[in-house]
Amino acid sequence: MELCSSLAVRRLVFSGWRPGPAPGVRQEDARLGRVPVRLYRPRGAPRAAVLLFHGGGWIYCGLDSHERICQYIAKESGSLVLSVGYRLAPEHKYPAAYEDCLNATLHFLQHLEHYGVDPARVTVCGDSAGGNLAAAVSQTLAGRSDLPRLRAQILIYPGLQALDFNLPSYQQNRGVPLLFRERAVYYSLQYFQGDTSNLEEVLEGAHIPPDMRLKYRKWVSPDNIPEKFKVRGYELHKPCEFKPEVFETVKRFCEPTLCPLLAEDTVIQQLPESFILTCEYDVLRDDGLLYKKRLEDNGVPVTWFHLEDGFHGIVNLFDYCSLSFPSGKRGLDRVVAFIKGL
Repeated sequence: MELCSSLAVRRLVFSGWRPGPAPGVRQEDARLGRVPVRLYRPRGAPRAAVLLFHGGGWIYCGLDSHERICQYIAKESGSLVLSVGYRLAPEHKYPAAYEDCLNATLHFLQHLEHYGVDPARVTVCGDSAGGNLAAAVSQTLAGRSDLPRLRAQILIYPGLQALDFNLPSYQQNRGVPLLFRERAVYYSLQYFQGDTSNLEEVLEGAHIPPDMRLKYRKWVSPDNIPEKFKVRGYELHKPCEFKPEVFETVKRFCEPTLCPLLAEDTVIQQLPESFILTCEYDVLRDDGLLYKKRLEDNGVPVTWFHLEDGFHGIVNLFDYCSLSFPSGKRGLDRVVAFIKGL
């Protein structure tokens, strides 16, 4: 009917239904600088804080879509939860979302006394694209001596690289809802450049020069994926012929603030204790597994929880009308247990 764009309709659908206030949790909307946020305060005086960056492929979701998760974490862990409403693509391309999450985190760390939070108990958390943003923010703040050090990072089925979309999990789960292989590339390109030109070339690996692929092979390689995750099927993929003109348009793909898996060891070594949740039936599973290995290889303590029956987005469906999934709640409860144990 041409009343609005298809993107607007999809965003409305992805926002879901807003549950309203939860018993025992007081919430309020605010702004940290120019970034809109929503605060969730549990009963009592919270000593810990969790900054949550929502998922949605950098183009969907927002403060409303993750309200149930924020309420649950605040109530069950006794932490102050701050949900960040960063700008969305394609209207606001990379690095807009990253910059909003970073600026909100900086503002919060600089005004902790206002929130009554212990400076030693601040954690960043994100799911999917939000996990990407949480990892990027955590890396940026690593080694900063002028701010309180982050206590931990929580990465829920994060997307962490855009070099290889033919890893085992991308092959095995290419047609598994809620995130198809092609959509993973679609979202990355929308965030990065505001359109999906070159989608096929990126899918087939023609966007990365051979020397750069070789440089990052030590970190992004099926060889680093445990064999038990290949039993459902995997064929070594030979990238298509390199296309320099495509690389010129996407060469910032290798920036760690977009692909945290590509950060140098000197940065990885300074990261805080980490929690990584992966799902078996998820194209992003191997991104999480590869980052887990990188963190462990560099001496960073990692708590890993793998949902054998999980798929992408399942934690968001832990309590979503008739679409509730027990394994989603199981994953969220492990996140809460990790926070309480910090």
